[in-house]
Amino acid sequence: MEQFWFYVVLFSFILFVSVTFLLHKQRKRNNKNLPPSPLAFPIIGHLHILKEPLHRSLHHLSDQYGPILYLHFGSRPVLLITSPSAVEECFTKNDIIFANRPQLLVGKHMYNYTSLGASSYGSHWRNLRRLSTIELFSSTRLNIFSDLRPEEVRLLIKDLYRVLCEDFVKVELKSRFSDLSFNVIMRMISGKQYCKDEVGLKEAKQFQQITSEIFEVSGIPNLGDFFPSLSFVDWNGLEKRMKALHRKADVLLQRLINEHRNSHNYTSLAEEGEMKTMMDVLLSLQHREPDYYTDEIIKSFLLGLLIAGTDTSATTLEWAMSLLLNHPEVLRKVKAEVDDVLHGGERVHHDHDHDSSTHLLLIDEQQHLAKMKYLQCVINETLRLFPPAPLLVPHESSKDCTVGGYDVLGGTILIVNIWSIHRDPKLWDDPTSFKPERFINELATAAGGDETGEACRPPLLLPFGMGRRGCPAAGLANRVVGVALATLIQCFEWKRLGEKEVDLTEGPGLTAPKAKPLEAMCKACPTMINVLSKL
Repeated sequence: MEQFWFYVVLFSFILFVSVTFLLHKQRKRNNKNLPPSPLAFPIIGHLHILKEPLHRSLHHLSDQYGPILYLHFGSRPVLLITSPSAVEECFTKNDIIFANRPQLLVGKHMYNYTSLGASSYGSHWRNLRRLSTIELFSSTRLNIFSDLRPEEVRLLIKDLYRVLCEDFVKVELKSRFSDLSFNVIMRMISGKQYCKDEVGLKEAKQFQQITSEIFEVSGIPNLGDFFPSLSFVDWNGLEKRMKALHRKADVLLQRLINEHRNSHNYTSLAEEGEMKTMMDVLLSLQHREPDYYTDEIIKSFLLGLLIAGTDTSATTLEWAMSLLLNHPEVLRKVKAEVDDVLHGGERVHHDHDHDSSTHLLLIDEQQHLAKMKYLQCVINETLRLFPPAPLLVPHESSKDCTVGGYDVLGGTILIVNIWSIHRDPKLWDDPTSFKPERFINELATAAGGDETGEACRPPLLLPFGMGRRGCPAAGLANRVVGVALATLIQCFEWKRLGEKEVDLTEGPGLTAPKAKPLEAMCKACPTMINVLSKL
């Protein structure tokens, strides 16, 4: 009986606080020209309409009520946008206003909002952004690591070749793509190669499991995020799970920091300019500014890089291969382009003990990738249909502003559904079909594009966001996906498991990965066997 009355009193208190808060908000809204809003329930607002996958349920909502909507998720006001012009207005004219992040539970328990992705706009965020842009993802830095990415791709194709025989063999690709993207970012961060021994492989799997679970818990609605007055109640054990994830990540990251700190003299490194990895840079900065660059700040920064830099490339690779398998005519065109780019290029001469004929080299990122224009079209079309984040990471307005002629209150969460924009029939011809050719004109007429192809993307393609909080790792992702796809197509023949097309159903999570991990039939190209056998 006492427990019953406790819940009655608790519910009454929550109801009173919520109604008072909503009435206050309503008086403020009455004097504003707010965007259209569907009918909302008391207290919960529009939470009842949210279903998995979230980007699709919000897409149907925008189809029904318009491209700029005003919603309420509990007590949190939300601006939902599927209008390209409104997106541009948010991230150009109002870019500073929308540069904040909403303070959600996952950011609190992953180093208390100090990571690059979760921190609010300010001096701390600008410093982390500068570090990531200049020291890790700049064109100069990416070129320094240009040999690293092909090395990891060679390990991938070596692993595939090891399980093949003369005929087609079924291979699983999701885990291999995850290993590739993880190893690339970890070698850039720490220089550590995790494939060398059993201990390293175990630690790598722990890191990958943690980042995967962080993505998972980030996509689970948390009551405290929508009703701050209930933040002390861990209704579904989500907060407990986040704390456990933080402890696991903290142990691994601290071990990584200690390994580097004990094996390098960062005073001499800073003086001699020999800093080669992101860890070198961070620990040298810590030596100069120990009060700011604490271990906690470094671990927060590294975890953010791991989360942002691994899953995006792996997911894009899996979707790209799935689409190519479902469209063998496109796969043949990519294969022809790869052969054409390599034709007449540098050759590999074998030792006298082997066949004296010459064989093509493997794809070289700097020499070949920029010439593969159709491959870039395939990557762009993959990012259009299956962006690595169908909903951009939420922003939050720091003060009142206007978007599309509507008033937007300070403290409003901004959600941009780029999945809807990428499939809008008003913007794209036959938007649900896989047509890489739609990007050929953009690539042919683009001026000033670099080897990553980033400048060649049309303005309506926003897989990595835009504005000051756009993803700094877009160039890296484009290079990893490009060199991996080209090399896999160069070295192997591919086909589906059977006549049935590869299932393109999306699974749950922020990155909307494939619901069913990709499997395909694979066989080494006869012209590449001698090259593959020497890896």
